Amino acid sequence: MVNEKLRPVALSAVVVDEEWDQALAQALVQIQDISPDVVFLFVSTEFVDHYQEMLQIVRHETGAAFLLGCATQSVIGEDQELEDLPAVSLLALSLPGAKLQAVRFTQQMVETTKREQEWYDQLGVGREDVNSWLLFSDPHNLDCEQLLDGLTKAYPNVPIMGGLAAGDIDDRAMCLFYNDEIIEEGGIGLAIGGTYAMVPLIAQGCTPIGESWTITKVLDNGLLEGISNRPAYQMLLDTFKTLSTEEQRRAQRNILVGLAANEYQDSFTRGSFLIRQLLGFDKRVGSLAIGAVPRIGQTLQFQMRDPTTADYDLRTQLVQMRCALGEQEPVAALLCSCNGRGMGMFGIPDHDAAMIARELNHIPLAGFFCSGEIGPVGNRSYLHCYAASLGVIVRLPAPRDA
Repeated sequence: MVNEKLRPVALSAVVVDEEWDQALAQALVQIQDISPDVVFLFVSTEFVDHYQEMLQIVRHETGAAFLLGCATQSVIGEDQELEDLPAVSLLALSLPGAKLQAVRFTQQMVETTKREQEWYDQLGVGREDVNSWLLFSDPHNLDCEQLLDGLTKAYPNVPIMGGLAAGDIDDRAMCLFYNDEIIEEGGIGLAIGGTYAMVPLIAQGCTPIGESWTITKVLDNGLLEGISNRPAYQMLLDTFKTLSTEEQRRAQRNILVGLAANEYQDSFTRGSFLIRQLLGFDKRVGSLAIGAVPRIGQTLQFQMRDPTTADYDLRTQLVQMRCALGEQEPVAALLCSCNGRGMGMFGIPDHDAAMIARELNHIPLAGFFCSGEIGPVGNRSYLHCYAASLGVIVRLPAPRDA
């Protein structure tokens, strides 16, 4: 039996109001019954002129040691996804026995930090200090994939969850929140250790089409020219022709590229691929431009953005997570959902958040719509597209309670 003083407590709140101070005040009232160790804050970009005041108020009112979050066009809270609305979402966590450390990342750090010990020294977080990472990143001034490579080498088998803030490169409304600071470039993270960890879930929004192939030619400029020794563009056309008339209609502007996360497996299914944008093509040379740098020998399969598959994938994984947790009660959750999901994909409001609430007993939840989602496939973490990245905070069971 857990001593009440050692029991974790989480409260979340989400409020829609055109007045920033009213939205924040109403949200704070709903989390005032605990003394949190960390607070997550996600606010509408409509409140851009008041970010600094909001950070100061939240730190003062909650007394939290750490505050992390970001500005976003659409916030997520509890069972709601508030798309393009002026809103505030808060998640407050009291985690007795947790070892928490907030950190900042810069592009210079990512480029110059090579050895594992250098990461430990730079971040002040040792290998044994962290069970899970939570990461929020600026999408324009930090190479997130390079950062994930570095963290994976320094902290092997430690899941990394999170997302990239969404916004134009010159959009001053797009920024990260780090304690009392507004961060316009780089990334922020929370190392979660001690008796807590995050259980990860990555639900994708695409279904594979055609067959899986091997990349055989990549141009110096990164364009994909050859797939199975044939022009890449022709392979795309041939794949499209294998679809039914209805599938071809749904595939218009919805075709993407899947790159295998792990080449060393006998077969590839929906969850085997990292989804990347199909940016364009050159009919003359038969090449494709994709949102990644492909490698010769890499396995590729074209994908179709599909709401039915996205719904099934999230629902199935939530059921599996609930069964895996057993009697272990989740504390709270953070959801980073692609801004290509939501109403635009499902045609109904609150799809992902409402499903999570139903399947996980209305767990306290906060999050945001992002331009890239972070989460593991197998034993390492990657950057995803059109995915929902859900990190569920749990208290680790005995014997680690001692």
